[in-house]
Amino acid sequence: MSFAEKLTAIMQRPGQDPVAKDDVPWWMKYAGRGLGCVGGFVAIALGVMNCASIVLGQVDCLIGGLWQMVAGFLVILVEAPCCCFFIDFVQNMAEFADRRPYWNRGALYVIIALPAIFLCPSLSSIFGSGLIFTTGVIYGLMALGKKASQDEMRTNAAVATASRDGQPSGLKSTLVDGAQPMGLSVPPAFDSGV
Repeated sequence: MSFAEKLTAIMQRPGQDPVAKDDVPWWMKYAGRGLGCVGGFVAIALGVMNCASIVLGQVDCLIGGLWQMVAGFLVILVEAPCCCFFIDFVQNMAEFADRRPYWNRGALYVIIALPAIFLCPSLSSIFGSGLIFTTGVIYGLMALGKKASQDEMRTNAAVATASRDGQPSGLKSTLVDGAQPMGLSVPPAFDSGV
C-alpha cells in the first residue's frame, strides 16, 4: 500500500464513498480539511488569549475571544469529528455538512470568522479567525469547480474574438440591441452654418 493510499484511508470518514463524485482535486480537499482542523485549534487557543484581555478591561475583546473559540470549535466539529467523538451528535452534523454543497460550508466559515475580527481587531483575532476565513475561501474555490480544458478555453477565446470582429457568435451581448461598435460608427458632421 502506497503512502497516498494510506493517507487517503486515514482521512476518509466512516461510510464515505471511496470514489469521488465531483471534480475537485484531491489536494484541495485535503487543504480545506487540514487548514480547517489546524485553524480551529489555533482559533480556540488565540480566543483564550483574547479572553485574558478582560484583565485590562477590554470587554469587546472578551466577547470577540468567546466568539472565536465557538467558531473554532464549530469548525473542528465539522472538519475533524474524530476529535469530538464523546459528543453524540457530532458524526450526524459532520455527515450533514458533507452532504451540503461546498459553497454552503465556505459561506458559513467566512461569516463566522468575521465578528471576532470586528469586535477585537488584534493580531490574535486576525490570525485565529483568518485561518477560519481562509478555510472558507478554499471551500468557495472548491465550489467554483474544475477549470476548463485547454482546448475548451481556446475554443471559447476564438468565439469571443470572432464576435468582436463582427461575425455572429453565441456569446452576444444583449445590453444594447442593434448598436454599432464604436470603431465602426461614423463621426458626426460638424455644421458651421448658423
